[in-house]
Amino acid sequence: MLVLVAPGQGAQTPGFLTPWLELPGTADRLAAWSDAIGLDLVHYGTKADADEIRDTAVAQPLLVAAGLLSAAALGDAAPGAVAGHSVGEFTAAAFAGVLDDTAALRLVRTRGLAMAEAAAIAPTGMSALLGGDPEVTVPHLEKLGLTPANVNGAGQIVAAGTLEQLAALEADKPEGVRRVVPLKVAGAFHTHHMAPAVATLEQAAQELSPADPTVPYVSNKDGRTVATGAEVLARLVGQVANPVRWDLCMETFQALGATALIEVCPGGTLTGIAKRALPGVATVALKTPDDLDAARTLVAEHTAV
Repeated sequence: MLVLVAPGQGAQTPGFLTPWLELPGTADRLAAWSDAIGLDLVHYGTKADADEIRDTAVAQPLLVAAGLLSAAALGDAAPGAVAGHSVGEFTAAAFAGVLDDTAALRLVRTRGLAMAEAAAIAPTGMSALLGGDPEVTVPHLEKLGLTPANVNGAGQIVAAGTLEQLAALEADKPEGVRRVVPLKVAGAFHTHHMAPAVATLEQAAQELSPADPTVPYVSNKDGRTVATGAEVLARLVGQVANPVRWDLCMETFQALGATALIEVCPGGTLTGIAKRALPGVATVALKTPDDLDAARTLVAEHTAV
């Protein structure tokens, strides 16, 4: 059984869409999406520097567009389940037919702008913790007033909160944690600091008519599959201010019988976690079109007939 997954913010790098635009039809599709959301995705995916694409309002629609383009180039993958990490959930919602591509991009453009605005209210950030036991780390973070914003599995946790709280974490690491690495993000995503963005997204979501998923959609909220489009949309909205439980998503992949996992462009992060947390599951990360042949082979070998 094949799982198709989409990465979250931070996976983007300067020029990462350049080789994809050499494929027939992709440049036209990206230009049409750019017009639809009022953002030059071609420029940001090919010519913009690291600082420009770190901007939350740019990074989020850029990542969703990349995921959609690379999945289209892959062809009919017929996954047994789909999921996305953080903003990647919007890509997954399009994979599952809950939203069409343009609707997903318009909503994620609203999300990025709203989260950037929320992040500007107070100086906040996120830091990755290397090493340690989650059962020890999570209570320690909560004691410092921090949120375990990403519980990614394979021992990987990302803490989020004010810069003062993160500085305190640096000085007082949980037992077993080797390093605390500040992430290059604009705010404390997936925490209460993002509550203003939830309200904005709720209003935008009211204009949409989501369809029910055509394949199992695994949610970041609790790792469970979601049966209705209305529930998927509600979770997309609420997840902005709640932790990402990727560890629970991977437990569901196992329970569903996953034998292979493909991570759409810009792949690498989630396949890296899967190699540690899902031994025996074959993985391919779509970084460039050169990875398509390996991904198609995986599709052929792990899709039920």
